[in-house]
Amino acid sequence: MVAKAPFNEVSLVEARGGDDAEWRDDDGRPRRTGTVWTASAHIITAVIGSGVLSLAWAIAQLGWAAGPAVMLLFAVVIYYTSTLLAECYRSGDPVAGKRNYTYMDAVRASLGGAKVTLCGAIQYANLFGVAIGYTIAASISMLAIKRADCFHAKGHRHACRSSSNPYMILFGVAEVVFSQIPDFDQIWWLSIVAAVMSFTYSTIGLVLGVMQTVANGGFQGSLTGISIGAGVTPTEKVWRSLQAFGNIAFAYSYSIILIEIQDTIKAPPPSEAKVMKRATMVSVATTTVFYMLCGCMGYAAFGDAAPDNLLTGFGFYEPFWLLDIANVAIVVHLVGAYQVFCQPLFAFVEKWAAATWPDSAFIARELGRVGPFKLSAFRLAWRTAFVFLTTVVAMLLPFFGDVVGLLGAVSFWPLTVYFPIEMYVVQRGVRRGSTHWICLQMLSAACLVVSVAAAAGSIADVIGALKVYRPFSG
Repeated sequence: MVAKAPFNEVSLVEARGGDDAEWRDDDGRPRRTGTVWTASAHIITAVIGSGVLSLAWAIAQLGWAAGPAVMLLFAVVIYYTSTLLAECYRSGDPVAGKRNYTYMDAVRASLGGAKVTLCGAIQYANLFGVAIGYTIAASISMLAIKRADCFHAKGHRHACRSSSNPYMILFGVAEVVFSQIPDFDQIWWLSIVAAVMSFTYSTIGLVLGVMQTVANGGFQGSLTGISIGAGVTPTEKVWRSLQAFGNIAFAYSYSIILIEIQDTIKAPPPSEAKVMKRATMVSVATTTVFYMLCGCMGYAAFGDAAPDNLLTGFGFYEPFWLLDIANVAIVVHLVGAYQVFCQPLFAFVEKWAAATWPDSAFIARELGRVGPFKLSAFRLAWRTAFVFLTTVVAMLLPFFGDVVGLLGAVSFWPLTVYFPIEMYVVQRGVRRGSTHWICLQMLSAACLVVSVAAAAGSIADVIGALKVYRPFSG
């Protein structure tokens, strides 16, 4: 999962500077110019992110037989449910129906009522969890830079121990500052930076995995994954295998922004849904090939010892400067990604507060602008409190793999499977009790079981880690 800036394609109406009806779409907005290729690029940019770093560990838990097969299965399910979600961009007629601009708009138009509230709660809870995960990931990458330089200078056998807590605090301070920039997530070049950074560290991880495999003289690992014994009990093997499902699901998560990407595609013919389905096929296939390479080569390089973060677990020590570049790219990426995911939550709370207490001077009063920063007492207090809370939780639970697995598990079924299926059933009038309806419900039920099991695996691993971890010890 990666940061994304708004998916606004350049429009001719902006170049002409006019309001001519012929240069506007049916909803009055500037004409969209997106194609199957631009939509594919947006999806690939949105999908490939820090989740790729845990795939070698996930495959190590499952082995050569089940690991790649599970990854392919997730790819097929996500592709299929994405095609269902694409059908919900327009309400009613697939060519001339009312457009839905966001995932929540689609849920509101198709399902309404309590399900809109449920969807919003899940989305915002997921954003809170992502903020914690990004704080952990950024801090361990900053720590890894220090340790890589230490290992290079003092040798690989030196402990080079250090705490991640100062780096979490540093990351939190940076996010407090950036959170005061209005519409930070709307900056046009943000998605370009995110794409460059994510491909940089993902490619470095892949290259180092290939180099290590060559140095080993062959592939490591086994058909069934990490072996029972040598510190791994049968129960731990089960929990870790289930957590691996969550890690893979997290790496593929992008359904929450699919509607926004679809909103960049030019008006029919062909319909936006048809174009989006083709873009989804191209992007999921491309991403799966890349994920297979990164995950499998990481497992081939380290076997059962594959770390939960390929670039910070120190399977690699040299070239240390290349590890530094990869980890700098991760930090730069996550600094922006944190804001992109949290700004919608910030805006939601601020809008709710303004509507609830319209006469409050504390909420309404603007303190003015200082350079790119737009300051108000409430915004400064609320956003600082949010960043403080996510930083404290990250310091309490600094377990990258477990948090990634839990986030993937919790968000996979409701956002990737349940809501798209329910919206599609309403949108296309799938008759209750029909073969098509039964098959869709069976898919939803199966994915629910997978999500619950994966969440249980991640929670069990967190509980196990907490038994030996002292809070705030880093």
